[in-house]
Amino acid sequence: MRPKIFKRLRRAATLTMALLVAAAAGAEPQHGIAMYGRPALPPDFVSLPYVNPDAPKGGRIILAEPGGFDSLNPYILKGNAPWGLGLHTVETLMGRSIDEPFTLYGLLAESVETDEARTWVEFVLRPEARFSDGSPVTIEDVMWSYETLGTQGHPRYRTAWAKVAKMEQTGPRSVRFTFSAPDRELALLMGMRPILEKAQWQGKDFAATTLEPPVGSGPYVVAGFEPGRQITFRRNPDYWGRDLPFNRGQHNLDEIRYDYFADAGVIFQAFTAGVITSLRESSAAKWQTQYDFPSVASGEVVKAEIPNRRPSGITGLVMNTRNPIFADWRVREAMILAFNFEFINQTINLGTEPRITSYFSNSVLGTDHGPAAGRVAELLAPFAADLPPGTIEGYELPVGDAARAIDRKNLRQALKLFEEAGWTVQDGALKNPEGKPFDFEIVLASGATESQTVVDIYAEALKTIGITPRVTVVDSAQYTERTNSYAFDMAWYSRSFSLSPGNEQTLYWGSAGVTEPGTRNWMGMAVPAADAMVRNLVGAGDYDELIASTQALDRILTAGRYVIPVWFSDVSRIAHSSHLHYPETIPLYGDWPGFQPEVWWYED
Repeated sequence: MRPKIFKRLRRAATLTMALLVAAAAGAEPQHGIAMYGRPALPPDFVSLPYVNPDAPKGGRIILAEPGGFDSLNPYILKGNAPWGLGLHTVETLMGRSIDEPFTLYGLLAESVETDEARTWVEFVLRPEARFSDGSPVTIEDVMWSYETLGTQGHPRYRTAWAKVAKMEQTGPRSVRFTFSAPDRELALLMGMRPILEKAQWQGKDFAATTLEPPVGSGPYVVAGFEPGRQITFRRNPDYWGRDLPFNRGQHNLDEIRYDYFADAGVIFQAFTAGVITSLRESSAAKWQTQYDFPSVASGEVVKAEIPNRRPSGITGLVMNTRNPIFADWRVREAMILAFNFEFINQTINLGTEPRITSYFSNSVLGTDHGPAAGRVAELLAPFAADLPPGTIEGYELPVGDAARAIDRKNLRQALKLFEEAGWTVQDGALKNPEGKPFDFEIVLASGATESQTVVDIYAEALKTIGITPRVTVVDSAQYTERTNSYAFDMAWYSRSFSLSPGNEQTLYWGSAGVTEPGTRNWMGMAVPAADAMVRNLVGAGDYDELIASTQALDRILTAGRYVIPVWFSDVSRIAHSSHLHYPETIPLYGDWPGFQPEVWWYED
C-alpha cells in the first residue's frame, strides 16, 4: 500500500514539473510553492484539507513537558526555551502543509515568486499583517530578522543564510533573496524563518538569554509563565490572520498551557489525575497495559492512534566519534552487537514495535539493505574505497534473542571485533594493549525513564564482556549544554525527518559539525561521501534524483554504525480528554508539528 502511494507521488511530481516548464517561460507571483511540481491546493483554496473548517473556538488544552526552561529566546544556542514558544506566537512568511511532502502557502506573505532554476526567491508581504502589539509587520522587520538569525541565531539558521548572496528590498512590501548557487529547497527555506519585531530588540543583545517573551505576529500571546514550571499561551482576539484560508480551522483553542514535570512517571500520574488533558505515549506496552484507569473506562479520556506515512527517523544511543574509542567502525559494530534489541523491545514494548533499520525507513527514501544498484551505486562509487563494509554491499543489523537478556552468540562476535580493533579482556576488564580500560560515559536527561530503562539493560550486557559504562543523569538544561558542546561519549539521540530532506541535512551530518557547537552532528562524523550526498540531494533537479541521493546518504549513515537504533512506530498514541477533538482527515505526516494543538478544538 505505502509504496504505491509514493509511486503516485513521484509520477505526479514528474508530470507537474514537466507541465510547469512547458507552460511558463518566466517567473510570476504564486500563492504557494512546492519542492517539486505545483502545490496541491489551488489559489482559491478555502482551507487546508486536514482541518475542520467549521471547528468551534474556545476551551483549552494542557500539555506536559519533562524538565524545565530558563529562557524565552528560542532562537539562540544559549539557554533552554519552552516548547511551543515560537510555534504559537511567531509566524513565518509561508506556512507548511503537512499533507504534502514539502509545500508552502502564503502566510505573512501574500505571494512568492522564483525563477525556474531557483537562483532567487521574492516574497510580497501582506499589507494587513500585524504584530501582537498592533504595529505593522514591515519589510524592515523581515530583513532584520533574516540577517540577525543568520548571523547571531542558532546554527540551524546559519547554514541557509550562508547561501544567500544578496538580500534586497524590491518594493514597499517585497524582499528578494538571491542565492550564491541554484538551490531548489532554499527558495522554500527562505519562507520558513521566524519574523520578529525589530523594535523589541533595539539596544538589546539578541544572543543573550532573556525572560522577555518575543513579540510576534502569531495567533497566540504569552499570557503568563513560571520559569521552569509552566507557560500559558492565550489566543489573541485581535489576531490579524484569523480569516486567512490557510488558518481556517486552525488555532481553535482559547488557551494552550504547558506544564513541566520531573520525569515521565510524574507526567503520567498528572494525566491520570486530570491535571493535564492530552498525553503522547511512546511505550506500546504501557499503552496496552496501563491505560485502563477509571477515566478511560468512563469515556472521559479517549485513546487515539494517529497513523503517519513519514520516515522513521533515527532514535537510539549515539556514539561520539570525537572520543577515540568510538572512532573505529569495528568498535561501533561491537557495541551494536552487544545491544540485544529483541530482548529490550520485548521488555519495554512487548515486542510489538519494529526496529529502525535505517535513518529513512518506513518510506521510499530508505535504503533497501541489499547491494546498491542503479543511480545509488553510481553516486557511491567514487567513495567506495573509503566507506565501511556494508555501505555498498548492504548492511543488516544483528538479531538477538528475545528470551534472554544476554545474547552470548552476538557477544562473542562483539569480542572478536574488539580484539581486531586492539581491545581484549584482561583481568575481567576490556583493555587496550597499554592496559587502559574501555571506559566511557552515557549521558541521559533526567525524567527520560524509557531511555534509562534501555540503558540499564544494555549496561548489564556490557558488563559480561568487561565494560562498565558510567551512566550520568543530568537535568534538561545541563543535557542541552553538554550535547550542544559535544561533551559526552554516548547519549540518547532522536531525529525526525520529512519526505523532502534538504539543507538541514548539512546541520545533521556536515563535516563542519565536528567542531562547530550546536549542530545536530552529535556523532562527530566527517565523511566526504556524506557531504557529497547532501550537496547532491539539495541540488536534485527532480524527485528521482532526490530519492537516489537520500538512499545513498542513508547507506552511509546506517553502515557508519554511529547510532545503536531502537524502534519506531507508524502511529502516534495520544490519550486525551473527551472534550478535545481532531479532524477525521489525517494528514500525510500524521501527528507532526502543525497537528496538535493547531487543528484540534474543544467541545463539550
